[in-house]
Amino acid sequence: MSPSQDPADTFRQEASDLLEGLEQALLDLEGDPGNKDLVNTAFRALHTIKGSGAMFGFDEVAAFAHEFESAFDRVRRGETAATPELIGIALNAQDFLRTQIENPDAASAVIGICILADLRKLTQSAPAALETAAPALKSEEAQKVFSVSLRFKSDVLINGANPLRFIDELRGLGEAEVTPEIAAIPALDALDPLACLMSWRVRLTTRAPRSAIEDVFMFVADDMELTIEDAAQAKPAAAEPTPNQDVAAHEAAADSAKRTPKESATIRVQAERLDSMMDRVGELVIAQARLTQLSAAGASTLGVAEEIERLTSSLRETIMGIRMLPIGSLFGRFRRLVHDLSRDLGKEIDLVTEGEETELDKTMIERLADPLIHVIRNAADHGLEPPQQRREAGKPTLGTIRLVARHAGAEVLISVSDDGRGLDTKRIRAKAEENGLIAPGAPMSESELHQLIFHPGFSTAKEVSALSGRGVGMDVVRRTIEGMRGAIEVLTEPGHGSTLTLRLPLTLAIIEGLLVRVGATHYVIPLTAVEECVELASEVDERSKGRSFLNIRGDLVPFIRLREIFCEPGRPEPHQKVVIVNQNDSRVGFVVDQILGNHQTVIKSLSKLHADAPGFSGATILGDGAVALILDTPHIIAAGQTRERRGATKHLEAA
Repeated sequence: MSPSQDPADTFRQEASDLLEGLEQALLDLEGDPGNKDLVNTAFRALHTIKGSGAMFGFDEVAAFAHEFESAFDRVRRGETAATPELIGIALNAQDFLRTQIENPDAASAVIGICILADLRKLTQSAPAALETAAPALKSEEAQKVFSVSLRFKSDVLINGANPLRFIDELRGLGEAEVTPEIAAIPALDALDPLACLMSWRVRLTTRAPRSAIEDVFMFVADDMELTIEDAAQAKPAAAEPTPNQDVAAHEAAADSAKRTPKESATIRVQAERLDSMMDRVGELVIAQARLTQLSAAGASTLGVAEEIERLTSSLRETIMGIRMLPIGSLFGRFRRLVHDLSRDLGKEIDLVTEGEETELDKTMIERLADPLIHVIRNAADHGLEPPQQRREAGKPTLGTIRLVARHAGAEVLISVSDDGRGLDTKRIRAKAEENGLIAPGAPMSESELHQLIFHPGFSTAKEVSALSGRGVGMDVVRRTIEGMRGAIEVLTEPGHGSTLTLRLPLTLAIIEGLLVRVGATHYVIPLTAVEECVELASEVDERSKGRSFLNIRGDLVPFIRLREIFCEPGRPEPHQKVVIVNQNDSRVGFVVDQILGNHQTVIKSLSKLHADAPGFSGATILGDGAVALILDTPHIIAAGQTRERRGATKHLEAA
């Protein structure tokens, strides 16, 4: 933890990881209720949240987790079955814990009480037992007496642990006689107030097994010496932490390292990547020293400049790698979403994920969460048929939503597909004509019609439900994806399902661009959108004043004059160029005065004054200090089409 980082923020980040692990374990447990490893994973996550919450002052979190853990302990001991009903309530309890941690003001105590009451009812546990986590001592034969010796490392207080809280947890397991040992405490003038010098011996009478005592000290096992002896049989237990303790203490941390918080200002980085970055920085410092020496001596600096260019490129790739995270950290969240949708819609739904190891920029992953939620909800609600309709169509009642990620060059493709009814193209056209989006009978390809589902307010749903039907969700998807310089493709097969594919750049920080000039202004076109560059012949330029089309190897490609779109003063230069870009499988040309070549573009956000300016997704600084605007190709194309329609309308009115 850095000195400037708030300890409470550290707890929230770690708790977010643990809650995600708890949720995944509960969802897996629903399909495999007899899996003891999953039960233990869930129990360890709860226990760690309880202990850490108490350590960092989140007392209400610790209290709720304590009772949640106590109820779930009956599942761990095999006294209560992990039924779907119990898993559902446990997931609600997990949600409440997250609210307590992330937004305490919204965590109503009444809701927490109701959730715990439902847990007590299903686990058939008495309220008093849940409040104290102490098993009822029903018979003398079931009782055991343990002698527990506790000695913490002297710096345990500095690390944030409170030994007295652990002793209180032992009291929760049964009847505890606690004896402090103070022989190691020095005279007052030699006392270090931050050092823990006391130790304790506890005589514990309980029905709980030895493992329950070990679990109390699960996440401080490396900071203490724990001895547990069976006092009744006088058989000493292992004086060192048991292997189970070591596994339990470290598995939660290992699980945390594999997951990423939903939204966090920090990021976990592999040590090898940091080492590589330090190596590149060291080489860059050496190269800079050489450059200074050669400049002072008046010698040629070309070789050093090339070396610095190589090191800069390598350092950029290393930093990019640090920002990259596996998309599986995002995919895991949607299991809960599909679980709840299946219950709410009365449909059997299976979520299948592939390509979880595909890496994407951390910022991209965070911004993808909302649009993917809308797409998955849409697939579950509109795409998959109810069980009866699936049976009538000869399909299994279990519908499948498949979430796949893969790399394709400098892009990441994320596909959401379902095996449902597919899009009704005729109904989409009818609805679009009814809403005035297209003229009746206007010629449009199927792919163009399918893109209409992303229009604001467009919906083919016959009824508005709590999940969909107002035509808002898919509009959000399009705006978010286009804001990330991405594109959306839709494929459908009637009766067999649909696939929606998001095409995204690897990162929002640095892109490869094509630097062009229009008049005195420089612009950058994202290279992933560029197909080719051609020259605009003077005769074509003169001929296309009314309708702007190029003949590219037999295909008619419309083109847009950026000089007109941006109202650039002056006359066009004699040898103009056309940059052909591809947008949603449609090719469009951008007419520019000069193509300057490829450019590694570090993206800078526009100021608040210009942030809403249409047509630009950011800016970059060139080597000479000049600013180049980065074109938002979908908006430029839309602006060109609007300009073309207005021109055609004026022409008709004049005629």
